[in-house]
Amino acid sequence: MIQYIVRRVLWMIALLFLVSAITFFIFYALPSADPAVLRAGKSPNPQLVEQIRHQLGLDKPLYEQYFDYMKNLLTKGDFGYSYQNNISVRTQIFQRLPATISLAVGAAILWLTVGILVGIISSTRPRSLIDRVSMGGALIAISAPVYFLGLVVLYLFADDIGLIKLFPGAGSYVPLSQDAGQWFGSLIMPWCVLAAAFAAFYARLLRSQMIDTMHEDYIRTARAKGLSERTVIFHHGVRAAITPIVTAAGLDIGVLLGGAILTETVFNIPGVGRLAYDSIINSDLPMIQGTVLLGAFFIVTANLIVDVAYAFVDPRVRY
Repeated sequence: MIQYIVRRVLWMIALLFLVSAITFFIFYALPSADPAVLRAGKSPNPQLVEQIRHQLGLDKPLYEQYFDYMKNLLTKGDFGYSYQNNISVRTQIFQRLPATISLAVGAAILWLTVGILVGIISSTRPRSLIDRVSMGGALIAISAPVYFLGLVVLYLFADDIGLIKLFPGAGSYVPLSQDAGQWFGSLIMPWCVLAAAFAAFYARLLRSQMIDTMHEDYIRTARAKGLSERTVIFHHGVRAAITPIVTAAGLDIGVLLGGAILTETVFNIPGVGRLAYDSIINSDLPMIQGTVLLGAFFIVTANLIVDVAYAFVDPRVRY
């Protein structure tokens, strides 16, 4: 196991270097808006543009710019400075990260709880009324885009414009450090909207896996030994069928920690996803590079955690 983890960590490091190189090439080498021109303002003086290019190091060869960037990143943890406001990229990201973590973790707890429960209930009662209703609802939830569902929920339940004001503070994000109660109320709607499609997908996935698993020979053997149906379902059935859920959850949570752009934009949550969106709109290349690297780090780390978790979830897995 230790050797496997070491190999995966080395691959993670190599992959992050590759992602950084590709991102750097796409945004610095390919034709795009000149950061020096954007920073100089409207109708800039050519001499001023050249001076800004020199200050930003954009007049150096591309490989030298990348070498300087990676040197500062590895030795100082420095992601550079924003072309728009000259603020440290690292500072901006770490200021936005708590909001993204709050959104992703809360939504993950909600969709895993609902998705697994609905999937187990539907799989143990296939073709029943509750199975048809839950799978029909899951299909609707999967089909509803996040931005559409978010706008509908805001219209119905937002604290300022909503028709039904159920949640105090809903529709305007409040940091946890400021007020825990308002923080919870401000994230109820984003959690539900973000978790809806994921919960529906997980419920359908677990139902399909459980139906196949419950017809296996070892399930019949467990029942023949006199084990209770609860033990057969949860100890043998769910444990064998949940491996795809672990895979999907690891990847989905990793992606969301890198920034849930649509949800953060609709609900005006100052997270990493909203920061990435604003950076793309403003052609703020260092900020884009920083958010992409952060997202890649979360994804590859989630992959490693999922692969290690397989050995504990499914006893058939060996490394």
